[in-house]
Amino acid sequence: MSFRANAGKTCAGFAVAPAYPRRREGVTALFITTKRLFLRPLWPEDAPLLARRMGEPEVLRNLGTPPSPFTLDAAKQKIAADAACWPSTVQLGAFLRTEDGPELAGGVGFGARADRGGETALSYWIAKEWQGRGISVEAGSALLEHAFLAHRLPTLTARHYADNPASGRVLEKLGFTALPGTQKVFCRPRGEDVDSICFSLTRADWERHSGLLAEPLRRAA
Repeated sequence: MSFRANAGKTCAGFAVAPAYPRRREGVTALFITTKRLFLRPLWPEDAPLLARRMGEPEVLRNLGTPPSPFTLDAAKQKIAADAACWPSTVQLGAFLRTEDGPELAGGVGFGARADRGGETALSYWIAKEWQGRGISVEAGSALLEHAFLAHRLPTLTARHYADNPASGRVLEKLGFTALPGTQKVFCRPRGEDVDSICFSLTRADWERHSGLLAEPLRRAA
């Protein structure tokens, strides 16, 4: 599998190549490359690795909707559901380029949330092994460019659990602003309501934060 060379664009300090839609066995596949990562939708053959990486207890407890335990069947269902909702919902695996080949280091995405009044929300997760290495900011920066320039979204929201402040720091680095107060939301993996902090980012604020011009992404012919 080949990927386009870096296009020289920068987003929050990371070089970002244009996003290229492709067709793979009848399914649209969006590829985005950054300095260390390539982002693409997860495919059925990725299910075993997704189950292991997302199913780690330290990862799962900070997510909202996956079942616990996160089994192979649950991973297959998630991949199928994400594909069925494309392109209104975009969920991409974040693969780290290593000497031993690509490693699934996490995932990032956005989509309308019925449980939040239809607002379009950013979500991400990072495997335990790769946390603390800036992968969430690098992947998030690339996805925000796609969301605001290609999808022309006016606003994105996000939230994190109050007992996971590291996620809030990631959102702040991406340009999000915390909203006042906290909200109780149900965390399916924990099986209980958990205090959460909400964030918001408009396209205008993202442009100022990133320093990018709002111009359409170049696409492959």
